[in-house]
Amino acid sequence: MILPEIADFLAALPANRAICGLDLGDKTIGIAVSDLRRSVATPIHTVRRIKFTEDATALLAVLSERNIAGIILGLPLNMDGSEGPRVQSTRAFARNLIKLTDLPITFWDERLSTVAAERALIEGDTSRKRRREVIDQVAAGYILQGALDRLSYMVKAQVSQQDEA
Repeated sequence: MILPEIADFLAALPANRAICGLDLGDKTIGIAVSDLRRSVATPIHTVRRIKFTEDATALLAVLSERNIAGIILGLPLNMDGSEGPRVQSTRAFARNLIKLTDLPITFWDERLSTVAAERALIEGDTSRKRRREVIDQVAAGYILQGALDRLSYMVKAQVSQQDEA
């Protein structure tokens, strides 16, 4: 199921299972996964895009292997927050993917994630060739980490409200 609201996504997740962040590029899909406590995102893999069926098969194999509980797709909004063709493409990918999996899917604003990933790789003195190879999975890590931080905040707020009650 596609859950546009992050709170609904959180409610749909089983406890103690990792979630996955995806950065959908034109040529590759960057993949990052969380730890079981959902506090740290780790870039793990890049799938070279061919066509949807092959892309989904490769992606679902990684998700199954890692026992992933949910998927966060980076949503490439324009800088002014509007939606362009890349957002439509991402939403179409989600609609097609949901036909192949029962995992909940949500979206996370990915503005500037690739810029941040590129900066981090440059600061780490990563060669241009290596940056090209890993940029999408590092961007997926930034996307997932942003969502994990928000989910953590939401869980802490829920606990705080329960303590007050």
